[in-house]
Amino acid sequence: MPPRNVVRGQMITSTKLQRAKTLRSQATPAEAVLWRALRRNQLDGLHFRRQQVIDGFIVDFYCHAAGLVIELDGPIHEGQQDHDQARDEVLRQHQLTVLRLNNEEVLNDLAGCFARIRALCGT
Repeated sequence: MPPRNVVRGQMITSTKLQRAKTLRSQATPAEAVLWRALRRNQLDGLHFRRQQVIDGFIVDFYCHAAGLVIELDGPIHEGQQDHDQARDEVLRQHQLTVLRLNNEEVLNDLAGCFARIRALCGT
């Protein structure tokens, strides 16, 4: 798979960088569960970052090697589907695949979430 230089060289405002750091320290329960399982390349050796800034957006999880963005959707997303769709389209323009998981899936069926992630990563 060819490398995607999506993250390198992008201009990130100090405000956006600080917001990403804040989000990392205030993870939702579902984000914390998924991060514990993804960190340190635990899922098939894939390296994930969390709260990664891409083209001005802060994505929940990002795997550069697979070109995969994972977004966890909780109650706040119920009222912003149009915004989420527009955001996903911008990410797709960078040849990224966006996987949306809802919080309940992560908390109740982590193995099923892993199967979906592996399928998209080709592992």
